[in-house]
Amino acid sequence: MNTEALLSDMRGQLRDGGLHGCLLVRDLRTGEELGIDPDTQLPAASLVKVPLALATAERIRRGELDGATMLDVQPGRITTPGPTGLSRFRHPTRIAIDDLLYLSTCVSDGTAADALFGLTPPARVADILHELGLRGLSVRHGMLELSDTPAERFDATEAHLAHALAIDAGTGGRGHRVPQLDTTRANTGSARAYVELLQALWTPSAIHPEVAGRVRDLMAHNVLRHRLTPDFSSDATTWSSKTGTLLNLRHEIGVVEHSDGQAFAVAALTESLVPASTQPGADALMAHVARTLRDHLRQL
Repeated sequence: MNTEALLSDMRGQLRDGGLHGCLLVRDLRTGEELGIDPDTQLPAASLVKVPLALATAERIRRGELDGATMLDVQPGRITTPGPTGLSRFRHPTRIAIDDLLYLSTCVSDGTAADALFGLTPPARVADILHELGLRGLSVRHGMLELSDTPAERFDATEAHLAHALAIDAGTGGRGHRVPQLDTTRANTGSARAYVELLQALWTPSAIHPEVAGRVRDLMAHNVLRHRLTPDFSSDATTWSSKTGTLLNLRHEIGVVEHSDGQAFAVAALTESLVPASTQPGADALMAHVARTLRDHLRQL
């Protein structure tokens, strides 16, 4: 199948599966890439924890922060499904910055991320991205805002109503009645911007090698592996990634490294058009499309 026909087929599969997908796969050795709407800006959800990890690790390298510094962190006490780590703790805890980095990036712990944002506010994270030549990623707020969506206000049996609102309350200009889904107010990024970030982390760039290695190691230990991992993980590959989930948004970015030396950056950002909170078929579909794009690039 030629490239044009392949992309048309993948678009059709996403549409038939109730997904609007924005994807980009890039060969990190040759720069060749395949994408579907890769420049569309979408709310980042927990993907913003990768820029946060980068900024925190960079400040540790500069000596502005000490990874061994202990912080007193209040519990999140969140009881709705989804949040992890300190976000579900019931009691205060004392924890080092280095360990907050692990929880924020590898376990996607929003409370840990907000403790790090307390040290490096969103505007400072954005400044560091700019200093490192990374464009197209907006960092505007911490993670607490993501725990106050319609999903938390409806009863669990009415989760579909929150998703229906997420699907139907947007505007043509990507504004939204739900502020966390409004691209003028939320943390945002495109598939291309996240692939650029991945390339800067995995190949020589303005990011210091020590910092890039630290973030790569965190992403390699991501424990949330239900989305793209089944299609990119094997005995002959290493898959390092970060997921992002918010209402009808399902994202994942990562790099698959093959034993033959090939490496591909993958960004799959999607919006579901189906008003349901649990959609394993959507996860499988976005993984299938991302892998199909990777497979086609690998054969070129």
